[in-house]
Amino acid sequence: MRHKTALPLLTSLLTLLVACGEGGNKAPAAGAGMPPPEVDVITVAVGSATLTQDLPGRLQAIRSAEVRARVEGVLEKRLYKEGSDLAAGTPLFLIDPRTYEAAAAAAAADLAAARATFERYRPLLESRAVSQQEYDGALARYKQAEATLARARLDLENARPRSPIAGRAGRALVTEGALVGKGEATHLVTIDQLDPIRVEFTQAYSDVLRLQQAVKAGTEKKADAAEVRLLLEDGSLYPEKGRLQFADMAVEPSSGAVVMRAEFPNPRRELLPGTFVRVRFPQAELDKAVRVPQRAVQGGPAGQLVMTVDAEGKVVPRPIVTGSMVGADFIVSRGLEGGEQVIVNGLQKAPPGSTVKPVPWQSGAPVLPAGAAAVGGEKR
Repeated sequence: MRHKTALPLLTSLLTLLVACGEGGNKAPAAGAGMPPPEVDVITVAVGSATLTQDLPGRLQAIRSAEVRARVEGVLEKRLYKEGSDLAAGTPLFLIDPRTYEAAAAAAAADLAAARATFERYRPLLESRAVSQQEYDGALARYKQAEATLARARLDLENARPRSPIAGRAGRALVTEGALVGKGEATHLVTIDQLDPIRVEFTQAYSDVLRLQQAVKAGTEKKADAAEVRLLLEDGSLYPEKGRLQFADMAVEPSSGAVVMRAEFPNPRRELLPGTFVRVRFPQAELDKAVRVPQRAVQGGPAGQLVMTVDAEGKVVPRPIVTGSMVGADFIVSRGLEGGEQVIVNGLQKAPPGSTVKPVPWQSGAPVLPAGAAAVGGEKR
């Protein structure tokens, strides 16, 4: 009797299972849940970090030579191309040389005559055919003629001004046909050596004192400041690393800052004197630093916060306090302990309390613009 009762029940269950199987290929009912959106996260780690400070500075040529006219005359020709790179000793201009050529020729003739007289008097002195006074006078005239010829040749050489250093030639400051060297050494052109190039920057003395106090207290360690980086006017990082060359031992009274100087390789002549830049200067070392990317930090009336993803995939806001910066990262002094998953990209898809799917963030990944609509769904 018991078997007869179970048979209709078993048949009903099989019928229900078949019906469910036949409907398995149908589209899900309207309103079915979408998969959680993906967000890029980093896992906060505790480690050592170098604190940096971006300091204002200006680029300068490491060597700069003002080429001036040393002789008087009419400028006949410019011999170089403006803006070109020149080797040391390259002729730059031609000043009318005819007067100096004539003076050199006359000085050479005078020297030949004085030498002949001196050579004739030398054996005569031994036989006492000439007096010592006559011999000394011939020798003096000979030496004077040598000096006159040397000066004439120097003036003739200066009629063709040359570049004293290797570097880039600027624009000519005088035109052909102009009278130069009349009463003053006329400035003709400036030659700048651009590789390497120098940057002079300043650091507030108050920051120097703060670092000294932190080192004494043991909260920070002094960093090796020999290597520095350069930020260009557009905010991009110059690829070549620089070396600190000089730090002044005095504070400028007008600014309360210490002047420092660094040099950077400039093989492609991309950096030009006079450009305003910022120098990324290492200040201190931290042994246990918590850092997050700047783009992950949000600010508001209540302070700074980051969005974290908990073990259940829920978005949880976390208030933090930041301090110094390391490159593009904030150092977090309070609010994170390490091990948290912090959302870096996709914040517009992750309101507090929502469920998301965290994926590791790649530093080169594109950033979704703020305000973009969150899109969920399966990939096909």
